[in-house]
Amino acid sequence: MKQYFRTCFGAACAVAMAMLMAGSVCLFGQDLERVTPLPATSSASPGKTTTTPKTQSAPNAFADSGISPDYVIGPEDVLKVTVFDVKDLNETVRVANDGTIAMPLLGRVRASGLTADGLRDRLEKELGKNLLQNPQVSVFVAEFHARPVSIVGAVQKPGVYQITGPRSLIEMLSLAGGLASGPYARVGKTVYVSRPSGFKNLKIVPGMHKASPDKVAIDIKDLLYTQASGLNIPIQPHDIIAVSKADVIYVAGGGVRKPGGFILEDRDSVTVIQALAMAQGLAPNAARHHARIIRTAANGSHTTIPVDLEKVIKSKAPDPDLAANDILYVPSSRGKAALQKTTQAIVQTVSGYLIFHP
Repeated sequence: MKQYFRTCFGAACAVAMAMLMAGSVCLFGQDLERVTPLPATSSASPGKTTTTPKTQSAPNAFADSGISPDYVIGPEDVLKVTVFDVKDLNETVRVANDGTIAMPLLGRVRASGLTADGLRDRLEKELGKNLLQNPQVSVFVAEFHARPVSIVGAVQKPGVYQITGPRSLIEMLSLAGGLASGPYARVGKTVYVSRPSGFKNLKIVPGMHKASPDKVAIDIKDLLYTQASGLNIPIQPHDIIAVSKADVIYVAGGGVRKPGGFILEDRDSVTVIQALAMAQGLAPNAARHHARIIRTAANGSHTTIPVDLEKVIKSKAPDPDLAANDILYVPSSRGKAALQKTTQAIVQTVSGYLIFHP
């Protein structure tokens, strides 16, 4: 009998312990539910949709994108608008040319000129008037199209770049891959920045000058290598950055050792003697008394200037300057055909030359 009572007592204790453990697990589970915010529920009332207040605020649209939160929305930008717990109001929209977006229930809402946070606040205010109670809205800029900067000229990757925050001139040149390089690169001396709104408040410093009210010219070497103060100007949307290409002079004819085109890297002109040096000098059979400079005008017409190289070399005549696109033609003395070659024929021959960088 005693053994029977011991068995019943042990079973009763085991049952009591199991019940206590089950109650503890239940209470612990309830505590876990309280740590995680309760799911929001919605209740409808006549003429108005309501949502319960949320314990978590809407996420920052720029938190993980690396984009400045001060980015100003503009036409052609693509926005992703999310209204929490109201999936029917979630939209991916493109900002129209008039600066507005189309939103369900609200119609056209102005977005241009606002930051993502500013548009979020506007949408929450409009939705909270008669439609939702305490609406939670997130605005994310999915595609940037409203702040273009064009980069052209002697750069590695010319094109249109969208700026999403403050950018300097050097930063924009870096985005374009830097200055053009390679044996046939023709980087000039100047980078031009054009701005539709003009440069009214820009301080002009050494190494910079105003080419016109809406264009400034900046010396590339001073900008990149001396890093003179004030040259690395801030870039604004719709600016056009143009890196000039270096000018070229041509030396042609059988009277020089290596005819071709030669880049005027940091000069506006070279003399005839300097041009002959670029072409590795005169050939033994050069017709020194019959050389000529062919100069092309803006209207496409050509002017021929005779040059007696024998006198120039012996300093008995001035050493003429060759400007951009000039052709120094030195014929061979082997035949009359070379001496009598027409200007048009020379120009056509030169047009097929590759650029040679000595």
